This record gives sequence, structure tokens and C-alpha cells, in this order.
Amino acid sequence: MANVILTIIAGLIGTGGMTLVMWLIQKSGMANADMVRAIGSIFTRNLDESLTPGLIIHFIIGSLIAFIYVILISLFHPTSVAATIGTGAMIGVFHGVAFSFLLVVAVAEHHPLEHFRNAGLEVALAHLVGHVIYGLLVGTVIGIGGVRLF
Repeated sequence: MANVILTIIAGLIGTGGMTLVMWLIQKSGMANADMVRAIGSIFTRNLDESLTPGLIIHFIIGSLIAFIYVILISLFHPTSVAATIGTGAMIGVFHGVAFSFLLVVAVAEHHPLEHFRNAGLEVALAHLVGHVIYGLLVGTVIGIGGVRLF
């Protein structure tokens, strides 16, 4: 049970860090990286009402994906906290590349709001950075907590 709780906490911390980084990228003007509103507006079809549903959905999904990270980290059998953090970051790289590709190719093209339909290289790179941060933070919590499945 402790592993489940620590995994959920890892997912919440990872999602929080990712959300903060994406918000900072958005605020800097480097990319349209407002992922939370992009997620929320898929359901609300309205930018102004998208923040709360976007946050709820993003944090729930982030908590669930942490379980996949724990499975993958466990498969690699890292032998130290640093190795666990590094493994989490590397999983984040692969997750970020896959998600960025899907975002640019499929999600943006079909988004209900015009504001989020133009997802180019800058948006893809912002999501890659966000997912690496997520992996680093999940790996950190998992490493410090000693969470392993096998």
C-alpha cells in the first residue's frame, strides 16, 4: 500500500513540476505550451472555462502514468537513487518524444479550438522538456521512497 501511495505522490509531484515548466514556457512566449487549458478546452470547448477541468484531468492522468513509470523503472533495476532519477528522466525523454509526435501530428490537428491547432517544433520541444521534468521528479520520489514492483 505504501508503494501505491508513493507512486500517486510521485505522479502528483511530477505533474506539478511539468505543469510549472509548461506554464513558464508559455509565459516566456517561447511556445504555446498552455497544456492544461488545451486539455480542459477539449472538454469545455471554451478557453475561459478550461483551467479547472484541465488541471483535474492533467493531475489524474499524471498520477496514473506514474504507475507505468514505476513498472518501467522496476524493469531496469536501478541500483541507487541517482540511477533511479536518471532512469525516470530517460523514460521521460522517450515519453516526451512520443507524446510530442502525437501532439503535432494528431491532437493539434483535431483540437476544437483554433488557438491550439498550430503545434509546431516549439510546442513539441516544450512538451519534451515538460515530460523530462516529469520523469526526473517521478524518478526522484520513486528513488528516495525505494518503490519497486519486483
